[in-house]
Amino acid sequence: MAETIIRFENVTKQFDNDPPVLDNVSFEIEKGKFYTLLGPSGCGKTTILRLIAGFLEASEGQIYLGEKVINQIPANKRPVNTVFQDYALFPHLNVYENVAFGLRIKKLKKEAIEEKVIEALRFVNLKGYEKREISEMSGGQKQRVAIARAIVNEPEVILLDEPLSALDLKLRTEMQYELRDLQKRLGITFIFVTHDQEEALAMSDEIFVLNKGEIQQSGTPIDIYDEPINKFVADFIGESNIVTGKMIQDFEVEFVERRFECVDQGFRPNETVEVVIRPEDLEITSAEKGQLQVTVDWMLFRGVHYEVGCIDTDGNEWLVHTTRKVRVDDKIGLAFDPEAIHVMRLGETEEEFDKRLDSYDEVQ
Repeated sequence: MAETIIRFENVTKQFDNDPPVLDNVSFEIEKGKFYTLLGPSGCGKTTILRLIAGFLEASEGQIYLGEKVINQIPANKRPVNTVFQDYALFPHLNVYENVAFGLRIKKLKKEAIEEKVIEALRFVNLKGYEKREISEMSGGQKQRVAIARAIVNEPEVILLDEPLSALDLKLRTEMQYELRDLQKRLGITFIFVTHDQEEALAMSDEIFVLNKGEIQQSGTPIDIYDEPINKFVADFIGESNIVTGKMIQDFEVEFVERRFECVDQGFRPNETVEVVIRPEDLEITSAEKGQLQVTVDWMLFRGVHYEVGCIDTDGNEWLVHTTRKVRVDDKIGLAFDPEAIHVMRLGETEEEFDKRLDSYDEVQ
């Protein structure tokens, strides 16, 4: 069984009389995994990071590192290091001295500092850059220096506060691979903050999706993408077509005034639900062969696929990702498999959602 390294137990953070930034949040972080805190601005993800680091104090609840409550332990006494969005490097120090700074504060011997710094720079592919000035480094290189400075102290947890946001798209993608590879080689727990869902899906072992100070859903990238718990998660993780429907019975759902076979069960007969179909799961066919008949409203070329906006006879909008080129005002059909339909219960909590999924497994 995996070892829990960080645990939040009913943690609330509130500033003065404002609404809570975090509201009664509980979760566990396992050792040696790559976690992402994902959500829009103001959702509480950076607050969680700062609470773990010790830069903020919880208003209520307990924060554990292993079995020890760390609420009152100052930041410099926690086995945690942070890589900030702006890297927070010292411009007057060269690469070596930036990485060595924390070790000098600990008053390690010169030989020990040199050994640790060289090893940290080797880990981030910056060996030979020891004397380089920070002003001479590229954005990606600066980020690697910041990571080397974080890992040189051998922390149990590394916190990363949107460290890729200042990079251009190509370099950001490269650094995603480098960060993921580095985490695997180090075996250290990484907790990464971002509002970019593609970044989260590409890098994480597990994702926590936050909104308005609460964790909406947690799980692997595949679980969250394929089985979103509610409309917010479905909309925030990737792109979605979401319509209101009715669960007629197990494995049969009604939406856009038609009934379709699906793979969902455990709902009440005729329960009002929300239905999700991802754009890539819709196939363009002739109008006669489609399960839905739609009119093409607009089309954009995205490089690897076309993004097509359609409107059905009831006025519902449908987004399609396809390699097939169509024209505006074309009458086409949309086809999809039962597995492409995901049914969501209104107002369901993550605990209720997990129990319902567990009941599926028991039946199967």
